[in-house]
Amino acid sequence: MTHSAHQSDIEYFLGKIEIFKNLPKQSVQLLDKRISRKAFKKGDQIISEFDKAEGVFFVHSGIVKLTKEDNQGNEMITCIKKKGEIFAEACLFNAEGTCYPATATMIQDGQLYFLKTKDLEQEFLVSPEMAVQMIRYMSEQLRDFTTILRDIALLDVYMKTIRTLERLALKFGANHCNRMHIELPITVQEFSTLVGTTRESVSRVFSKLKKDGIIEVRGKTIIISDWCRFCSLFHHKL
Repeated sequence: MTHSAHQSDIEYFLGKIEIFKNLPKQSVQLLDKRISRKAFKKGDQIISEFDKAEGVFFVHSGIVKLTKEDNQGNEMITCIKKKGEIFAEACLFNAEGTCYPATATMIQDGQLYFLKTKDLEQEFLVSPEMAVQMIRYMSEQLRDFTTILRDIALLDVYMKTIRTLERLALKFGANHCNRMHIELPITVQEFSTLVGTTRESVSRVFSKLKKDGIIEVRGKTIIISDWCRFCSLFHHKL
């Protein structure tokens, strides 16, 4: 790949990311020069929550899981990032020496773009539009996390599992005539940490959903037989 082709690829990719949309071409070209790109394999740890935060990552391809660890070494998935999404943005606007908010690990081969915090913050000073877009993005992320915390704290295991499946379906699913096919990028054990319960509890909910004809499970693929009916399981209770 030539250097010019490499630049075009980055510029095109940045244009698809919410915070960089509608930026002047000159601003995108400046970011292009400061961004580094690296390929990772499934299982590679990208950053640790104990590492000093140095920058923000953009998922060009592949899938990344973000995790936190308790004092006993148990891992909990906080969220999953796919192509076009950002992670480690919480290290922006923080004091020197701040650590990353979570550990990031590849769960599917891919490429990531990396931009140093100081370079991105410098761009915010000369591009108020970009700063506003980033604040808006971080606000949306905070709202989503608040909703997830509400679900974990207030819903029973059955409804928490339904809600987690719904979120993963909207992110990774493909709707075929009201049948939603979800290629789960994680194991049932990892899925249970997203729900905020045990693997055994999730397995019992899956068994009930299969018995009721709501889902089919084929390896790591979950097929929701009737997407509209599935969504109504939660939303009619609101």
